[in-house]
Amino acid sequence: MQDKLTEALAELMARSDRLLMAPVLGDPADPTRLVLGALGVRESAERVVIAAVQQARRDGISWQAIGDALGVTRQAAFQRYGKPVDPRTGAPMNTTPLSDATTLAVTVIDDLAAGRWEDVTARFDPTMRDGLPATALAAAWAQIAGLAGSYESHAEPQASRAADITVTNTPLAFEAGDYVARIAFRDDRTIAGLHILDAASA
Repeated sequence: MQDKLTEALAELMARSDRLLMAPVLGDPADPTRLVLGALGVRESAERVVIAAVQQARRDGISWQAIGDALGVTRQAAFQRYGKPVDPRTGAPMNTTPLSDATTLAVTVIDDLAAGRWEDVTARFDPTMRDGLPATALAAAWAQIAGLAGSYESHAEPQASRAADITVTNTPLAFEAGDYVARIAFRDDRTIAGLHILDAASA
């Protein structure tokens, strides 16, 4: 098991050495080689982190301690580097978010901002469609506008997977307040959950 960490470190050192020599040996007509080399070092560094976290877990180190070392919460550390097991089946869970989840989230937010309520509800799964009609969605958006003014912009969405659902969190800026759009997508890209949360409590 220690071999994975050793291999990752060796790869990182080799790529770092090549990057350090690139300005000396590289082709001045192709400066992108330096960029590509730097990206390779970054990928190798992430593999070292993954291997180090796996080794720490095998050594009995808690997710709290790992999160502290990474500068994140223990849950964030687990979500990025953990290997959850589905309690229903005992099989490892798929932790890879939908590849286009952030694009889907931006589309939904753009539709909300433009008042295209039916376009949003058309993407709902059956449970959401039964529980939140377009008129109620419009009323909820109007309530937020009443509290924080007009919608202004959104930041980059973040996506993570929880069991069978990909959850996106997108910071929203209104003229007098900040919110987070939390949108959950099923693998068929239908919306399983849609919440606009105060940024302080999200």
